[in-house]
Amino acid sequence: MTSETRDNNLPARMEAEFSELLGELTACGHQATELLVRTRLPHWCRRSLFFFLGYIAKSEGRVTEKDIGFAETLMKALKLSGRQRRKAIGHFRKGKTAERIPTLKALGLRLTHRIWPSPSLRVAICLCHAAQLQGRPEKPRRYRCEDAIDQMGLPIRVSDDILDSYASKVWITEPESQPRPSTFEQACQVLGVTRRDSREVIKRAYRKKVSECHPDKLAQQQLSPAELTRAKDRLLRYQQAWELINQRLSV
Repeated sequence: MTSETRDNNLPARMEAEFSELLGELTACGHQATELLVRTRLPHWCRRSLFFFLGYIAKSEGRVTEKDIGFAETLMKALKLSGRQRRKAIGHFRKGKTAERIPTLKALGLRLTHRIWPSPSLRVAICLCHAAQLQGRPEKPRRYRCEDAIDQMGLPIRVSDDILDSYASKVWITEPESQPRPSTFEQACQVLGVTRRDSREVIKRAYRKKVSECHPDKLAQQQLSPAELTRAKDRLLRYQQAWELINQRLSV
């Protein structure tokens, strides 16, 4: 990647851990609860996790059923006892009532994230999952999520990369219905990749997308005129996305 797309690089150990966790998240179908089942989470992270979940949930003034449901599924994934569950609920409620994050909140995560980045990164993934429970997060939810991640001492690009992964794999939209991609991130979303992916990975994704709607392949299918038009428009979007990405990576 170019310096423009891979700026603010993470420390080597954190970068390696982060890439592994993002791969695991994809393998879990972008289900943060399943990620915790597979990778676990130290018990001392729970206070910060559930406080931040409550803080994000109240970002737009009202906690939704999805916010509560996600917190409950995390409690199950972490196999909390009745006593531990009550404590987690208490932290969630404190987060709901907080107008801002206390200065010393998540101090343990902030002090350990450079030598042991995995707990902070797993919490960050859970927070980003919470931010996008309604789909692409509105500014209040995203800003509160970024505040929490910053409080843990992690760069904001961590939340950007996690949400980029959701954008390319979860928030699926029909490419042909979208305007021509004008940014690197938009082009990556069209091809179902992220800015963290290598040129080779992106190129393979592009070729696969193109092969699905290539005129020679479409000619063998019994498609209606409307379906053919959509397929051609989709092919055009893929080509435009690759052109933009190829230009950016060639700089």
